[in-house]
Amino acid sequence: MEWSKCYRKLEEVESRKPEDRSQYQRDYDRIIFSSAFRRLQNKTQVFPLPGTTFVHNRLTHSLEVASVGRSLGSLVGYGLSEKNQYAFNDDVRTFYQYELANVIASGCLAHDLGNPAFGHSGEDAISNYFKEYENENIDGENLKSHFKDVEWKDLTNFEGNANAFRLLTQTFKGKSQNGMGLSSASLASILKYPCSSMGTNKSSKHTKKYGFFQSEKEQFKSLVNELNLHKESDLPLIYRRHPFVYLVEAADDICYNIIDMEDAHRLRILSKELVASAFIHVIEDLKLKQDSHEGIWKKYQTIGDENEAIAYLRSKCINSLVNACAAEYLNHDEEIISATYNDSLFSVLFESCPSLVQIEKISLEKIYRHPKVLEIEIAGYHIMSGLLQLYVPAVLRTNKSKLHRTLLTLMPHQFTPDEYMSPYLKTMCVLDHISSMTDAYAVEHYRKLTGIEISQPV
Repeated sequence: MEWSKCYRKLEEVESRKPEDRSQYQRDYDRIIFSSAFRRLQNKTQVFPLPGTTFVHNRLTHSLEVASVGRSLGSLVGYGLSEKNQYAFNDDVRTFYQYELANVIASGCLAHDLGNPAFGHSGEDAISNYFKEYENENIDGENLKSHFKDVEWKDLTNFEGNANAFRLLTQTFKGKSQNGMGLSSASLASILKYPCSSMGTNKSSKHTKKYGFFQSEKEQFKSLVNELNLHKESDLPLIYRRHPFVYLVEAADDICYNIIDMEDAHRLRILSKELVASAFIHVIEDLKLKQDSHEGIWKKYQTIGDENEAIAYLRSKCINSLVNACAAEYLNHDEEIISATYNDSLFSVLFESCPSLVQIEKISLEKIYRHPKVLEIEIAGYHIMSGLLQLYVPAVLRTNKSKLHRTLLTLMPHQFTPDEYMSPYLKTMCVLDHISSMTDAYAVEHYRKLTGIEISQPV
């Protein structure tokens, strides 16, 4: 692959007026004004409904990841232009200096669009429903027998990353053609796992999970062929990552590792002293020249407001990590463009920054296993599973009961399956409906359908 081939230059971009938005700026705007993006405001990031204490949800997390991603895109874009000043023509140089930041910011905005309610617990609930009910009788045959092996693999390993690709590329009933109509560069930047569910293998970063459902296989193949990504295998279908993926991934890694600590402090799960010490040690370990950790610590001690003091260290910590990840990318740009880089930018920093290992340990022990977090995971699991038990038989049975027909009228028009669809595509319509729900709506819908709460007449 070549740096000049990482994106496709569109005629409309070439002929636009200087004051017009570029395709990559339009990508960002289309995502941020989409319904799928707005729904992230009521999807759990880590901490559930914390009352009056403001912490992050999926929407604020995505906005912050986009901000960090834009910085990474700017640093790397400028660095690549400098390193390739004689190899890049004016158009390529312009893209990397001014547009790469927009591409990465768009990818960052979109990276969590496919996550269902209740975070990873929601994903687990969807996957385990199909495993648990694989022998349920549907029209005289068990549930599993209605699907091909590769389709069953999708359903029993539901993946938010693949669901994001579906949201961005699928033509839903009554909606625009080709999803959001994003550029190939922005779409490729979210494909952390460019393989089918049959190709997953936890021994490699790019196959740890999968990036597309069988329903979007043709869209995926069209994208990777257009950008000439390196194919690793035909059966199962596996490709190497696009070079821009590493920057979106790094922005996400930086944000959730650092900001979850800040949220835990605001909720009084972690002490100010513990969080401050963790952040300053990251800055100290990275030993970047922008700011001395002594000067940062001195200023931190002058800030009287506790939350503001931690926010100051958080900002300096993120700045150090952004610069370190950008440096790692530029130091290994030849491996990245040749598809031989086999790591993530953030995880490489663990070798030179042992304080990141400590943050990961604290997060696992004191944040992700906190009782309030575990409670919402368990509750969310049961709610999502309960909704699937109602809707999946309703779309698959040929002779539908009155209950099944009534349930189908409650599905939004854009997700309503047609009778000519295969069982797999009908089931994907159910997953579109349920995975799009916010935490609050899933709870409310489940309570009403199960009779826990009765709707009042209008």
